Amino acid sequence: MDLYSIVKVIHIISATILFGTGIGIAFFMLMGLRSKNIDERRYAARFTVIADFTFTLPAVILQPLTGAWLIWQGGFTWTDYWLVGTYALYILAGLCWLPVVYLQIAMKRMLDRQAIDRAFDERAFNRLFRWWFLLGWPAFGGLVVIFGLMVMKPT
Repeated sequence: MDLYSIVKVIHIISATILFGTGIGIAFFMLMGLRSKNIDERRYAARFTVIADFTFTLPAVILQPLTGAWLIWQGGFTWTDYWLVGTYALYILAGLCWLPVVYLQIAMKRMLDRQAIDRAFDERAFNRLFRWWFLLGWPAFGGLVVIFGLMVMKPT
């Protein structure tokens, strides 16, 4: 296998991790937060944050690095329509993901405080959760379209 193929496999695997882990931990967080049990809610929030830093963050970093290398070595034009679309959608996904990580950490901290002293602002928590939920849609939608652009490479 040549270097280009190796980098392409890394790019595809990191894209799969980015999307798969993202949707998996979003489901895990959503189901965990639906529980009335504080320990289950805290567990879901805690491991969602850990999973984002363990899996999603490295994939977020690898994607543009391997993508840029593939463009450069593959002889693509940086301004091809499908590539410009992927850049824009990747930036959109990132601009949604960064506040999502912040919101996850904030919700986790609120749940941790609730477990210690039982003081909990349900309305504030629900507001954070709604933003977390809403920001996930354009991020995941953008990644789905990126997959399509990568496969079809429309001109």
